[in-house]
Amino acid sequence: QVQLVESGGGLVQPGGSLRLSCAASGSIFSINAMGWYRQAPGKQRELVAHIFSGGRPNYADSVKGRFTISRDNAKNTVYLQMNSLKPEATAVYSCNALIRRTASMVEAPYWGQGTQVTVSS
Repeated sequence: QVQLVESGGGLVQPGGSLRLSCAASGSIFSINAMGWYRQAPGKQRELVAHIFSGGRPNYADSVKGRFTISRDNAKNTVYLQMNSLKPEATAVYSCNALIRRTASMVEAPYWGQGTQVTVSS
């Protein structure tokens, strides 16, 4: 089976930085897009950043200029570097990926378990 595992979350002070990572493993033929979503208390889940297999990124307006998404295709891993963190960034961050398990299958979305990021003094 396909599995996505996130790491790097934790508690950080306002203005600090964290780097999240998410590694995909299992039966994988190819991975197209990978991305990060977050859900803050009392709010709907939202897209934070998204990156295609060729490296082209997209960001939510709220994080542009402060967050950077990247990926290592050889390791099936996506990263999210978060700088100048604000309290409103507090949320559970989840990784997702569009994955083809075999050459004859269509792409399907897979999700990680989520990692907590807390920005507080």
